Amino acid sequence: MTNVRPAACRAWGVLSIGFRHSAFLVLLSPLFLQADPSRLPLPQEDRTNGKHTLSAVEKLKPLTIACAARIKSPLGRTLCTATIVGEDGYVLIKASEVPELQKTRINFSDGRSADLREVHRDTRLDLVLAQAVGITGLRAVSFGGAHSLGLGQWLCSVAESGQETRIGIVSAKFRRIPGEGAAMGIRMDAKTSKDGKGVRIVGIASESPAEAAGLQEDDVLITIAGEKVAALDRVYDIVKRRQPGEIIDIHYLRKNKEESCRVRLASRTKVLNNWEGEDFANGGISLRNDNFPEVLQHDIPLLPADMGGPVATLEGKVVGINIARVDRVTTFALPVEAFWTEVQQWIKADRHPPKAVVAQ
Repeated sequence: MTNVRPAACRAWGVLSIGFRHSAFLVLLSPLFLQADPSRLPLPQEDRTNGKHTLSAVEKLKPLTIACAARIKSPLGRTLCTATIVGEDGYVLIKASEVPELQKTRINFSDGRSADLREVHRDTRLDLVLAQAVGITGLRAVSFGGAHSLGLGQWLCSVAESGQETRIGIVSAKFRRIPGEGAAMGIRMDAKTSKDGKGVRIVGIASESPAEAAGLQEDDVLITIAGEKVAALDRVYDIVKRRQPGEIIDIHYLRKNKEESCRVRLASRTKVLNNWEGEDFANGGISLRNDNFPEVLQHDIPLLPADMGGPVATLEGKVVGINIARVDRVTTFALPVEAFWTEVQQWIKADRHPPKAVVAQ
């Protein structure tokens, strides 16, 4: 009897599973019968930000494009996007993308371009307030509150360097993003050099700040930002205390010949993602993508060059500025509450500087 009961139970279990599956198939059978096998999947242009999807926000396109501009390098490459915050030429730009702002130019949607004058740089927010020299009559953004937004709410943003509009949703709660410091994208020999005069590079991350600066394996670092380095811990300390986007001077030995270069640092998180292949799969991620006091996270499909541009509700109210492309489904924006009060003070101080006082 002891062996019969388990066998009976097993048999009943098999039968019950069969009954449940049969019932499930019976319930689904009308769906199968009604399915149209000749119906093709949605065409590519109807998926995500396809033309039919974007037609719903076509009226917003002129508005979003008019209040954005493109920041260009001396060679004409788009570096990032700017948000217009004053009709007399004031714009906000992602600071880490323009460490040498005086070498760039700004291009507006109406065809005008100009040099830029730096007004105020804030590394905490990764924003720089600048003014387009000799430009007036711009369309400044109209800001609305961001903190009232809920998960899943639709947003739109300028894309393709301020020439198109894309849509997406709020994809996470407002929160602070801690920073992990800056990095160059190198691996170093843990052994101290015999003469104690440098640190040997044993690996370079692809598309890293170090590779972009021309550093190679077997180069021996001598000084970084004017400080001598004889151990890898010293290199980490010097680099980590700086902000992503900063440019540092490096002197090194290559085949016993002293060379120098300038390295533009990136977020440590970017370098690590790059080493793991994440950076290649999504069109790139921002040079700085962490250490923000508060972010509004959304999933609008953008590129690093779109950072600095405005993000708005479908009613046309700008609720933030795109500040970091993090991965293929994540973009961080600074909500308006995190920066606009301070920015207004910077603009007011620049428009009305203190009068000179005669020295007594």
